[in-house]
Amino acid sequence: MKRSKHILAAVTALLVLSAMTACGGTNNSENTSETVSETVYEAVQTEPTEQSEETVQSEVTEETSAQKEVSEEDEENYDTGDASLDNVRNQDDIGENELLVVSFGTSYNDSRRLTVGAIENDLEAAFPDYSVRRGFTSNIIIDHVQRRDGILIDDIDAALTRAADNGVKNLVIQPTHLMNGIEYDEIVEKAANYSDAFEKVVFGEPLLTSDEDFERVVKAITDDTKEYDDGETAICFMGHGTEHSANGVYTKIQELFTAGGYNNYYIGTVEAAPTLDDVMALVKAGNYKRVVLQPLMVVAGDHANNDMAGDEEDSWKSVFESEGYEVVCVLKGLGENEEIRKIYADHAQAAIDSLNR
Repeated sequence: MKRSKHILAAVTALLVLSAMTACGGTNNSENTSETVSETVYEAVQTEPTEQSEETVQSEVTEETSAQKEVSEEDEENYDTGDASLDNVRNQDDIGENELLVVSFGTSYNDSRRLTVGAIENDLEAAFPDYSVRRGFTSNIIIDHVQRRDGILIDDIDAALTRAADNGVKNLVIQPTHLMNGIEYDEIVEKAANYSDAFEKVVFGEPLLTSDEDFERVVKAITDDTKEYDDGETAICFMGHGTEHSANGVYTKIQELFTAGGYNNYYIGTVEAAPTLDDVMALVKAGNYKRVVLQPLMVVAGDHANNDMAGDEEDSWKSVFESEGYEVVCVLKGLGENEEIRKIYADHAQAAIDSLNR
């Protein structure tokens, strides 16, 4: 992954840290601190610096996940759908106002169209005065889609350069990430390096930022899965997980499940805690005959198709089946959920409103 060797000005760094703190813990009773989405960057000057060892390791971890998706897709020759149906949104003729939607990305064509594409479409309908464009943070996925399908998706640098070359004055960046984690920090940093190219740059918040966001997400996913809630079924969500402090969002969601009376709803992660073993222990403690598995990720990509629903012996599906449970896998990313998309639209609206403050 290509990264610029720059840091933000001191005042900008403080604002970023404030945004990160807003959802980093599991015991936040309110999220009232000022976030990056409320901040307008104007002509930030930066100085070159070396990447920290921690940052480099974080990049390796994230891109290893992307590489896994690509290598397994090559090996298994998955049919991921028709890439030509997806609008990659890398057109020029942007105008003065741009809404740049930034996602990690996936090479699963149908899921990309039905999730990231659906979010972008909803934002385009909600904000007709803004040209909606796309940027992915995973260059490995971008390169794979281009090599396999002949379609080029902009990475963050390409998207920001395109915006600058098109004379964009007001740039709104809306991430589709779940939390203020590693990738969100990277987006903020890269945007700061281009800030002198625009009059104003503002950020929309990730999905899970305020207490209200958490409550809305829990309602959206429990409403979406209520057909499986028969008293004999454990409904388990697979999140990605991160070494970042923002990983606490998963514990907070589990706490909200319990507080809301959703005692047969559980959440685990692929890369961090809670683990599959943690989820299995909770399921075993209940009197369940069936387990429903669904990703708590924007897309249903490699993790959903392989780590969750794959036939390998260490997949979530196989592990639960080995314990005697009937397993139903729902390959549906959060981006397919209309209520989830409304949260992103509300965050983008708040960012746009901040332009006039």
